[in-house]
Amino acid sequence: MARSIDAKCRQCRRAGEKLFLKGERCFSQKCAMVKRPYAPGALGAKRKKGRRGFSEYGRQLAEKQKVKKFYGVLERQFKKYFLEASRGKGDTRENLIKILEKRLDNVVFRLGFAPSRAAARQIVNHGHITVNGRRLDIPSYSVKTGNVIGLKEKARKSKLFENLAAFLKKYEAPKWLVLDKEKLEGKVNNEPNAEDFEDLTNIGLIVEFYSR
Repeated sequence: MARSIDAKCRQCRRAGEKLFLKGERCFSQKCAMVKRPYAPGALGAKRKKGRRGFSEYGRQLAEKQKVKKFYGVLERQFKKYFLEASRGKGDTRENLIKILEKRLDNVVFRLGFAPSRAAARQIVNHGHITVNGRRLDIPSYSVKTGNVIGLKEKARKSKLFENLAAFLKKYEAPKWLVLDKEKLEGKVNNEPNAEDFEDLTNIGLIVEFYSR
């Protein structure tokens, strides 16, 4: 299975903003974007001071790369998602984000079961997640309205999730998901919509990039 092996903090620095790839660390003073808010490399700091604005193509490419890293998706799969979104009814931009948001690893993260999408992907890969009571280990699986996502009984007793119940007491899931904090499971209540996409902007630039 292909995956990105680039250092996560370098990905944020290259994008020029926090992509929240390392969970709690991203909210602390240890975050690379707090300590070194410029592109990686020996000339990163100098380029920040004298950098000219991106061309239109550069802005489109940068946005595409940012969203790919944000969701942990590689180019081939991301382009497949775009083609699916462009063939669907309605706004291509909203369709694309819906497809990305409904990935199982993203839903596990959105429910608060993992501190980051990378951790959520690993949790799914290791078979700790169930969908409608059945074990599912495919991070890219697209959830549907009515699906119930939970933890395997054995996983609930593992050290990996020993502090989960305490964390979820203070956590609020997106409106399109219903989180049962007692049962440690969540339900897909409806389709995500534009109001739930607070993390990403300028999706139209991605549409323009692939429409060239």
